[in-house]
Amino acid sequence: MQIDVLNSSGAKTGRTIELPEEIFGIEPNDHVIYLAVKQYLAAQRQGTHNTKTRAEVQGSSKKLHRQKGTGGSRKGNIRNPLYKGGGTINGPKPHKYDLKLNRKVKDLAKMSALAHKAQAGKIVVVEDLNLEIPKTKDFSIMLNMLRGDVRKTLFVLPEHNSNVYLSSRNLRGNRTVVLSDLNTYDLMNAGMLVLTESTAKMFTEEVVTETQEG
Repeated sequence: MQIDVLNSSGAKTGRTIELPEEIFGIEPNDHVIYLAVKQYLAAQRQGTHNTKTRAEVQGSSKKLHRQKGTGGSRKGNIRNPLYKGGGTINGPKPHKYDLKLNRKVKDLAKMSALAHKAQAGKIVVVEDLNLEIPKTKDFSIMLNMLRGDVRKTLFVLPEHNSNVYLSSRNLRGNRTVVLSDLNTYDLMNAGMLVLTESTAKMFTEEVVTETQEG
């Protein structure tokens, strides 16, 4: 898949880059995308919710009145869940929401998300950025040139760059990540995927490495 390399103004540089068909040209598997997104969202839940049972709430353990002969129903103590201030029946307790997915499934989900973006024409490759100092205004202008009317962008770097990160972190609708932290949820949540030229080359290198190892 050939794609033009743009400069920071959104104009073509005259160079193109080949995105490997083994990643960007596959038939997307929507079900594994669903599983990967579900796992990501589940992992965001803290699971710290807690309610007290009748054994944990405060109150006397004395039986309210004798079992028989009062004309009323049988009652235990004041901590009974039926009374105000009593314990909670089957309430939530702290637990993890983590879901397990095999590595191959997660990799297929990520490739499927990349393939969706490629088929929709929502991938942009921009030449590598050399920011001497953090400058949010300059980064915002560049991003608007690249994404057009798309509201959400995912900007992917080959490695951490402090100046780029500091320039982009306050921009609404943009998320900047390094390639090693790329996940299916961020890909599907973004309307446009912006890759630097070095990032795009790393996809090709990864495919070549896997072919040689295989």
